[in-house]
Formats: sequence, structure tokens, C-alpha cells
Amino acid sequence: MPKLLVAPSILTADFARLGEQIQEAEAAGVDWIHLDVMDGRFVPNLTFGPLVVEAVRRVTRLPLDVHLMIVEPERYLRDFAQAGADWITVHFEATPHAHRAVQQVKELGKRAGLAINPATPLESLLPLLPELDLALLMSVNPGFGGQRYIPGTTERIRRLAGLREHMNPACLVEVDGGIKPENVAEVYRAGADVVVVGSALFNNRPVAENMEKLLGRVYAVGPR
Repeated sequence: MPKLLVAPSILTADFARLGEQIQEAEAAGVDWIHLDVMDGRFVPNLTFGPLVVEAVRRVTRLPLDVHLMIVEPERYLRDFAQAGADWITVHFEATPHAHRAVQQVKELGKRAGLAINPATPLESLLPLLPELDLALLMSVNPGFGGQRYIPGTTERIRRLAGLREHMNPACLVEVDGGIKPENVAEVYRAGADVVVVGSALFNNRPVAENMEKLLGRVYAVGPR
């Protein structure tokens, strides 16, 4: 049974004790740490830049999954790479030069991802799929936490997973937005390799308890 990688988004953590929350997540068995970088232009919200990535790098050895929801990401790829990112994902919609951005990430020695929004045709990924380390499907509209999972995403995951098997089996399929214990098994069975989880992990219950509940739902369904 393929392992589902869990990448908690620090946006839903308590920033007053961010290091402690990350260490709690690591102890609970999460696989990556997901960092949502927003510029107030590509998406309405404004979050943080390379300095926070650098701070997170100091408190964990887990892979850092940096999701750039910013326009002209090419201008900042080196900064995020130097800050300690392991995976850097740019949005197809945020640059006219997605291929160039992917190549730049690889030249910096990092794993390259490409993300698409819910309304963007899946076919937009196909020209670059053979070169990607990660393909990210947004399952909510980017820019805000706490949104509900868009049900049509499940079929998009299934289609992308099938295409990946033919075009680039090494590419991981990541899903970001609205992932909860109630739908994580559906997402996993459709073919997701990585799920970004926010409030389902960082809430008023211990992270380890939330992680156990999440994975319990995944593996209760049996092999996909």
C-alpha cells in the first residue's frame, strides 16, 4: 500500500509558538512541512517570505514544501532555495514562463512543482508533466484557509494520477485545500501521494491525536 505523505500547513499553526508547533507535528509523524507564500497580488492574502522559511529550517529536518502563490516567482526562487526549501512549487497561472521557472528550481538543486487552480484545465500541466517532481492540484481557491474541499477535485486527481503513470511515474501528486478526516480516504484512493492539511491537524486537540485520526481514515479503506 503506497504511503500517503502528510504536509501540515503552518498557516494554521499558532505563530506565537511556531517552533513548538512544528516540533509537535514532527513528533506526531508528519512527513513534510508546507509553507504557503502569498503576495497579496496573485491571491488576496499576504503571508511571509524567505525569512520565515529560514526560521522553520532551523527547527526541523523535515522536508520543507514551499508553495509560491506569487506573481513573477522567478524573481524569488533563489531566495527561497537559499532559505532552506526542499520542494518549490510555482503556479501555472502566476507566470508566462512556467517551464523556465521549473528549470530554475532544478538548477538550484531543489525539487520542482507546478500547481494549478480549480478552474484551470488539467491539460495545462501536461506539457511540463514529464519534467515535474510534483504536480499540485488546488482543491479550494487559493488564498484563504478554512474553505471546503471542491468535490470535482477527486476526478481531477484520478485523471492526473493516470496521466502521471504514463508520462512520469516519479512525479508526486499533491492536493491542497479542505482536507479533513471525512474526505482524506477519498483523496488517497483517487491517487494523491501528498496531502496538505491545515486545521485538521493544528486545532485545539493534540497534533498527534489529529494525525492518528487522519491516517486511521486513510488506511481503513485498504489498498488503492
